Amino acid sequence: MHVKKGDLVKVLAGRDKGKEGHIVQAFPKENRVVVEKVNLVKRHQRPTAENPEGGIITKEAPIHVSNVMKVCTSCRKPTRIAHKFLDDGKKVRACKHCGATLD
Repeated sequence: MHVKKGDLVKVLAGRDKGKEGHIVQAFPKENRVVVEKVNLVKRHQRPTAENPEGGIITKEAPIHVSNVMKVCTSCRKPTRIAHKFLDDGKKVRACKHCGATLD
């Protein structure tokens, strides 16, 4: 996947198009990510020890990874990911617009 947990991403498609948020959780096998405050759904919760009242809760649902794009920290633009090798041989992600490293 081109993004990982903690990355700032912008949503490209769907009901929440244009919103930005950090990735809370990633599911590489399903090609899905959970982005904070994006794709909110309501779920009925049965009363439990942690939530004795139960009721309807709002939580984030996963969205497909193709619908998000990493936001560059230096130029603040949504960007595709390039891979660069540093002098010590370490592979890092880089911005296609400004060339800044993203890791």
